[in-house]
Amino acid sequence: MNIIRDIVFQIRSRRDSLSVTERKVADAILDDIIWGASATVDQLAAKAGVSIATISRFARTVGCDDTRDLKLKLAQASTVGSRFLDPSAPTEESTFYARIYADIESTLRAHLPNFTEQLFEAAAGIVDGARMIYVFGMGGASAVLAQEVQSRLVRLGYPIAVYSDAVLLRMVAATLDERDAVLILSASGLTPEIVGAARIVKQYQARIVAITDATSALAELADVVLPIRTDETDFIYKPSASRYAMMLAIDLLSTELAMLNQEENRERLRRIKLALDEHRGGPNRLPLGD
Repeated sequence: MNIIRDIVFQIRSRRDSLSVTERKVADAILDDIIWGASATVDQLAAKAGVSIATISRFARTVGCDDTRDLKLKLAQASTVGSRFLDPSAPTEESTFYARIYADIESTLRAHLPNFTEQLFEAAAGIVDGARMIYVFGMGGASAVLAQEVQSRLVRLGYPIAVYSDAVLLRMVAATLDERDAVLILSASGLTPEIVGAARIVKQYQARIVAITDATSALAELADVVLPIRTDETDFIYKPSASRYAMMLAIDLLSTELAMLNQEENRERLRRIKLALDEHRGGPNRLPLGD
């Protein structure tokens, strides 16, 4: 099993225990990690004001085999992107409330053109005609919103189960057949456990509706894709706005399903309202189940 060695953490955590000259090398790298990954040893030595031999000693001190290994690990660290490495990146402290709202609004507006009635009608047809509906979601918003799907559809009388455990995903997938439907939530569509479970689902001919990136490996396995994008901003401190696109897709799909059998669903919702009112009371306009 490969252990990821975080060279940035190694340098930061050991900085205060380094020699004076090695500390200069650490500061030169931490000042601009992306530059440090692309700089030559001569350039790094010049920036730090030390000898090339000091660079070699520094590399070994922070756990690298040599300067070449140091450069490789810096290159790997820099792939996370400057927004996670640049301490001078704007945090927008005075405007982040407005920025969060604006990102949510722009995310919803950007997704509406691709959320066509035809797509949701096709997705609803698969879900409505299934013997059993399974919802798969792992990690962060996908796992949480998988529970939201269950909350939306159970009130419409659909038999539905949610799974987020990697082993259970594969076990459940192996029990399905063409009478079942699986709704898979994955912002990236790349999570190996999710993609692996989807392959098993397809092997046994169950239908897949995926809320995911349209260009992803998961999308290739789905019968219907409700496409979302995950274009994150440089303001790394706020939660991802892409989950609102997933929530919008869930709301549109659940409403499409509710409208398929309006009379029956009106009665179901009435019963739920009555049961909740008897249990908790409260104003007439409280949401169902919340």
